[in-house]
Amino acid sequence: MERKINKVIIHCSATPPKMDVDAEMVNGWHLKNGWSGIGYHFFIKRDGQIELGRPIERSGAHTKGQNSNSIGICYAGGVDSEMCPEDNRTNKQKESFILLLKFLKNIFPNAVIHGHRDFSSKACPSFDATKEYKIL
Repeated sequence: MERKINKVIIHCSATPPKMDVDAEMVNGWHLKNGWSGIGYHFFIKRDGQIELGRPIERSGAHTKGQNSNSIGICYAGGVDSEMCPEDNRTNKQKESFILLLKFLKNIFPNAVIHGHRDFSSKACPSFDATKEYKIL
């Protein structure tokens, strides 16, 4: 692979817990924005299922200024019923994050895990991903 990956950036879909979101839905949203499709490389559903998004060989469309050297992961959730930031990951999602992040760190051992909020004024992913996954 030609891309030099040095970051894994975690996002939330900014959807409430009762909204069943998947990669296909996010792909539709991103196409409506005029993008070439889903901007994330992986998507984690509420039930913990990990879905493929954009191929990792292709630059993402998820974090301004960071897409060429990063892998983007998004999870369903991140806001409460009032659309306020909330870490509402399910236990299954947390388990899937660990599995996926360990897998990616095996492929890209020097990649640092970040939350989108490390590069933006947004609350996304509604938890401190950099701190939580520092030990991986």
